Amino acid sequence: MKGLAFDVAHLLAGGLVLISFMLLYQNRLYALLNVFALQAVVLSLSVAWQAYVQDANHLYITAAIAFAFKAVIIPLALHRIIAQLGIQRDVENVVGVGPTMLGGLALVALSEVVMLRIASDVDVLAQEDLAFALSVVLLGMLMMVVRRNAVSMVVGFMSLENGLILAATGAKGMPLVVEISVAFSVLVALVVIGVFLFRISERFDTVDAHALDRFQGDRR
Repeated sequence: MKGLAFDVAHLLAGGLVLISFMLLYQNRLYALLNVFALQAVVLSLSVAWQAYVQDANHLYITAAIAFAFKAVIIPLALHRIIAQLGIQRDVENVVGVGPTMLGGLALVALSEVVMLRIASDVDVLAQEDLAFALSVVLLGMLMMVVRRNAVSMVVGFMSLENGLILAATGAKGMPLVVEISVAFSVLVALVVIGVFLFRISERFDTVDAHALDRFQGDRR
């Protein structure tokens, strides 16, 4: 049973890393949101499996919250924002897809090396989960850096937060009150982000970060 627990946890956590690469590869906003919803589904499955392995029933609530907010509410809300604002459906990168994917591979390798060294004393299952979680966090940060569209940057931020949830549950969970507060914080952040996107679109007729930078330069 212990071997099965490790294999399934390893498969789900590795799936999150793979889906992070899929997020980096997408060049259409709707496809990007669909892949993010898939990542949230895999995250909820990973958390539910950790709840079973650790015999921590409160993690089932975490899994349900992750599924409801990340896989359903947030993607649907962002779909609606894109439709109402008429945002350009194509996603432009600061650098090409090839260099971005190579950079992502380098970040995953860095995560494995770092975690194998600094977490050598912890349980093997927790160690692998932490390495995968750090990979998801770094890939989310990379996505925020290389994307020009504000919506895709929001998705990168949410993906980064998925990595933090994976890290917390892999390291023997976290208090339920913290999980619920994080979920509501993410929901509030989504509302604030939606308001800002509407205001930016009304003011500048775009949510392209590169275009906003050019506008700031023109004002100077």
